[in-house]
Amino acid sequence: MTAAAPPDPHTRRHLTWDGCFNVRDLGGLGHHAPGAFVRADSVEKLTAAGWAAAHAHGVRTVLDLRNDDERGTDAAPRPDGITTVRLPLDGIEDTAFWEPWFTDWCWGTPLHYRPFLDHFPERVAATAEALAAAAPGGVAFHCAAGRDRTGLVSLLLLSLAGATPEEIAADYALSEARMTPVFTALGRAEEAARLAAAYRSHATSPYAEMLKVARRFDGAAYLAAAGVPGTTVAALRARATGQPRG
Repeated sequence: MTAAAPPDPHTRRHLTWDGCFNVRDLGGLGHHAPGAFVRADSVEKLTAAGWAAAHAHGVRTVLDLRNDDERGTDAAPRPDGITTVRLPLDGIEDTAFWEPWFTDWCWGTPLHYRPFLDHFPERVAATAEALAAAAPGGVAFHCAAGRDRTGLVSLLLLSLAGATPEEIAADYALSEARMTPVFTALGRAEEAARLAAAYRSHATSPYAEMLKVARRFDGAAYLAAAGVPGTTVAALRARATGQPRG
């Protein structure tokens, strides 16, 4: 019997940005401040109304975690005042690492998170440094579906903000109900069923697997071991929690 995700106590965190399906503010989890960081699926699908909603929410930087070959054309122009930073996270060119995870579809689950964190600390470090250095204002970070690369960054930010493993796992699990429309919009409707089958084959669930990862993860210690300066870690924590820097 696998652990089921508890009800989300922060349903207000879900955001309605027209064109996206899996958007939520991390504020309210641990000491994370509302408006500091927003997780999302691919924002290039946003309509003009969707971009207006993102801007009104305070977003001033978008961090795109996707690879170059995943990027397409924006459905609507990005507003003036929003800067886009592109920093691929997953190191997909490292085929020796990724091939086993693609074989049984575990790449789209937290089953690969700990091996990824151990194998690619420099990529996580670069992402943390980019988040800490972003211009003032809110930061929206996204991959394609807003679940796994985005989930890794959420794990880091929520750990730094003092969220519990249960909060982190519950936040991750919220994405599952939104995968059908996300994958349909991406033209990959079959993936939701394939990932559900992968969880069944491992007798687990999104919540249970993310809980295992979160219980063994300390964001500050991980970044320090990855060579991120303490001042940068402190700046990122301050940004996540809404505390003054310095």
